[in-house]
Amino acid sequence: MKYTGVTARGILAPIFREGDDLAGIVTQSVLGAAEKEGFLLNDGDIIGVTEAVVARTQGNYATCAQIAADIRAKFGGETLGVVFPIMSRNRFAILLKAIAMAAGKIYLQFSFPADEVGNLLVDRDRFDQSNINPYSDHMTEKEFRNIFDYSATRHRFTGIDYIEYYKQLGDNIEVVFSNDPTYILKWTNDVLTCDIHTRKRTQRLLREKGARVYGLDQILTEPVGGSGFNPQFGLLGSNKAAEDRVKLFPRETQPFVDSLAARLLRETGKRIEVLVYGDGCFKDPVGGIWELADPVVAPAYTPGLSGTPNELKMKYFADNEFKGLSGESLAQAMRNRIKAKDQNLVGQMDSQGTTPRRITDLVGSLCDLVSGSGDRGTPIVLIQGYFTNFASE
Repeated sequence: MKYTGVTARGILAPIFREGDDLAGIVTQSVLGAAEKEGFLLNDGDIIGVTEAVVARTQGNYATCAQIAADIRAKFGGETLGVVFPIMSRNRFAILLKAIAMAAGKIYLQFSFPADEVGNLLVDRDRFDQSNINPYSDHMTEKEFRNIFDYSATRHRFTGIDYIEYYKQLGDNIEVVFSNDPTYILKWTNDVLTCDIHTRKRTQRLLREKGARVYGLDQILTEPVGGSGFNPQFGLLGSNKAAEDRVKLFPRETQPFVDSLAARLLRETGKRIEVLVYGDGCFKDPVGGIWELADPVVAPAYTPGLSGTPNELKMKYFADNEFKGLSGESLAQAMRNRIKAKDQNLVGQMDSQGTTPRRITDLVGSLCDLVSGSGDRGTPIVLIQGYFTNFASE
């Protein structure tokens, strides 16, 4: 008889370096943890590997000079508009440093009152009191500062004033504010879009106005001067590795996932699902920050992780169809109902409150929460029991 449902374990691993046999080290780390801590591996278990170690073992890095060279080759090195950066010391600041190296003049356009992922540029209460219309109003830095002083623009958690922080990354950077990407065309027709999940719309609106447009996803899609690269996402998903170098989002992740799954099958005899995960897609209820600064949660995964869950809402049945039952009678009725459920519950009230989301987004978010982003030392996550339910034996 089962006494637990889903469990997730962070698996300790060595610090990975370029050229390491990642699939081999992951396999041995998981098997070693299972042996030492006395748990078994099963068919349907899931192993997540953070994108960071995949990229590290690939050596997928680029310097600011290499990034600047690609931007300069695309735009020509004169005046460049940069729209909708996220506010991040780790994610965007070093990219802006490289961008500033690539052009004679940079016009940096912030969205307001927050960036795409929810980081507030200006205190929400102060903004609401300003009578500014975020849908129609545009401002230069002088106009902005006439309304919001520095006490209103320090980030709640980091204490950083991102306007000043970003300006000091290049002596050629001028700041403007608008939620209309085409506002930047007042200064230049050459535009680099830096938003992540809204990038296609932003680029379309600019191109419709005749702008020459590239996005971060189109920079370093191939090597430049021996750099790393990502043919699908370019600079999206990159983060700071050193003061003049970034780690890119990993490439060729599907071959890695497939090879790890095959190795685990050989070593354990179990069919274990595998995914590479990045940022989890969840929102901080206090700061309002949506954590997904990577272009996707899971860039690669085995076929068993495709699709969305197909679940009944147990409490709905307990409070309605089975409201006269209790104890084991209720439990058995619920088991029977789960076993008899339709294979596709989309549109049925039986599944209300179980809004289907992609399994990879759910599992990848769980992996990200378990592994953390600091010093836990667990870049591998083992999830067990994910595909079982109340009726499972």
